[in-house]
Amino acid sequence: MTTPFPFTAVVGQDNLRLALLLNAVSPAVGGVLVRGEKGTAKSTAVRALSALLPEVAVVPGCRFSCDPAAPDPACPDGPHETGPGAQRPARMVELPVGASEDRLVGALDIERALAEGVKAFEPGLLADAHRGILYVDEVNLLHDHLVDLLLDAAAMGASYVEREGVSVRHAARFLLVGTMNPEEGELRPQLLDRFGLTVEVAASREPDQRVEVVRRRLAYDDDPAGFTERWADEESSVRAQIIAARALLPSVRLGDGALRQIAATCAAFEVDGMRADIVMARTATALAAWAGRTDVLAEDVRQAALLALPHRRRRNPFDAPGLDENKLDDTLEEFAEQEQEQSPEDDDPGPDGPDGPGGGGGQSPEDDSDGPQGGDTGAQPEAGEGGQPQPSGSGEQQPVRASEPFRTKALSVPGIGEGAAGRRSRARTEHGRTTGSRRPQGALTKLHLAATVQAAAPHQLARGRAGRGLVVRRDDLRQATREGREGNLVLFVVDASGSMAARQRMSAVKGAVLSLLLDAYQRRDKVGLVTFRGSAADVALPPTSSVDAAAVRLESLPTGGRTPLAAGLLKARDVLRVERLRDPARRALVVVVTDGRATGGPEPVALAGRAARLFAADGVASVVVDCESGPVRLGLARQLAGELDGTAVTLDELRADSIAGLVKDVQRRAA
Repeated sequence: MTTPFPFTAVVGQDNLRLALLLNAVSPAVGGVLVRGEKGTAKSTAVRALSALLPEVAVVPGCRFSCDPAAPDPACPDGPHETGPGAQRPARMVELPVGASEDRLVGALDIERALAEGVKAFEPGLLADAHRGILYVDEVNLLHDHLVDLLLDAAAMGASYVEREGVSVRHAARFLLVGTMNPEEGELRPQLLDRFGLTVEVAASREPDQRVEVVRRRLAYDDDPAGFTERWADEESSVRAQIIAARALLPSVRLGDGALRQIAATCAAFEVDGMRADIVMARTATALAAWAGRTDVLAEDVRQAALLALPHRRRRNPFDAPGLDENKLDDTLEEFAEQEQEQSPEDDDPGPDGPDGPGGGGGQSPEDDSDGPQGGDTGAQPEAGEGGQPQPSGSGEQQPVRASEPFRTKALSVPGIGEGAAGRRSRARTEHGRTTGSRRPQGALTKLHLAATVQAAAPHQLARGRAGRGLVVRRDDLRQATREGREGNLVLFVVDASGSMAARQRMSAVKGAVLSLLLDAYQRRDKVGLVTFRGSAADVALPPTSSVDAAAVRLESLPTGGRTPLAAGLLKARDVLRVERLRDPARRALVVVVTDGRATGGPEPVALAGRAARLFAADGVASVVVDCESGPVRLGLARQLAGELDGTAVTLDELRADSIAGLVKDVQRRAA
């Protein structure tokens, strides 16, 4: 068995360690989401936490870790009698990103359930994690259907497995810890809100601290057992502090003053719902217990806000995470002054006392100030004013700010795919509406009951059926085929030439692309960005799940020069060719944003036409966003859409609130 790296030996990352310890003291806080770049000890710290957790008492032989003092009356292994039970270490269960539904919630033997009426149930990871830690590395890459199951279990504290009228329920209360690299995509808002706390981690830029990280890691790799032994005293001290804080937690007093501070802070930052208030209250209480106090102070409220609010104030994936500490301090100071004016002779200065700008309460999370991408609109700030618009063929222009994003029409790839689960195009999936049945290939996951009965019915006499029960054999079982939605690769091919450089026009174009990026985020797509200007095309962003990375590249996109339309299309075709080798099941939707002009080089228009016809021959679904404006229009973008065998829409038609039903699907033209 691998010896985990000691929790107390992790260098720096104070906020990460504090958030994990607060959840160890009070699991009701709701778990931790750890965001940060690769190689910042995210996984190391989480795995080390389990060694610090106190042992749990369980009913001997129970596969669902029932508490012997209060066993679950509905436990599948029950009923249990109350008793002393047995002690075992708290578990940390890892949920792989590619896990199946059966692996997460457990598997029910459908054949035995139908033929014998026996609930033969094999517990899954949710059962293993009960009263322990459920750890999801790269949680932002978790499939949607697994996210839905996690949300249900986290909300109800139980897991339900139901198959064709046969159901099994068991308790599933766990500390949910997830790690993610934002460069690989954001997390669904529903799951994001389920995490009580969030911390941003980054590698230290201090040479001395980096040296110490390397020194400790090398020492651990050379002799894990010996290194762990050297940190045994520190580990025992922290473990004892967790136990003491847990014992003190019920005695901590959360006064009305602290509650009003929490409510005022949540209102000031305009967080949605009431979960933030509840999480802040539980976090502040845990902070007081961790410090050995029975009263919640203003410094506890401040630290709780820094841990509980950053991920709840984001309105879209383009908003920067973090919290404005100056605004937080102003809010707490203003509230304290109001409290003093209303209650000048208050005998309880503890939770209602003023909190100065210094605040206390530990370090604030890294990168917690409002970044340049902040704001409620998701629009990116201007990189420069850039001067007056210049005609096509002029030099490079300064980047301009995107206009206000809007809700776009639904674009989808025609036909039925088999790609990763998402919300854009039709696909054969494990989840969705039932469209038919087939013989199972491997383990049966979704039973088609009617087809199974129909397959078994002709053989009942030959099988000697005597009673009312149906004699079912494995060959009779039928798997349900289902149709749902898949995520696609949305590849943006953006014209950044001088003909697009008019300031108002490029702002509208960027706003349209930003709107489509937001739509791609909501539909769980991968995105890529190809730009063309001057004499060549560039891959500004290779295909990725991080739509906010695409928004950052779009923000700094300069314009100017000629229009190498053919180069842009050919570069996009190369990107798709490579991506098909990496992910052959994911279908692509190419969105070309241009006015249709082609300049530069010999016969640019004819060359662009040939490149477009190559796309059409590849069978790639495409849509051209026509950016041409003015009273005289040449219709070149629509001509390009015809050669691509795709669809053309104007910027106005792209809006969901424009002419109803104009753009529903990307349709191929009839041959």
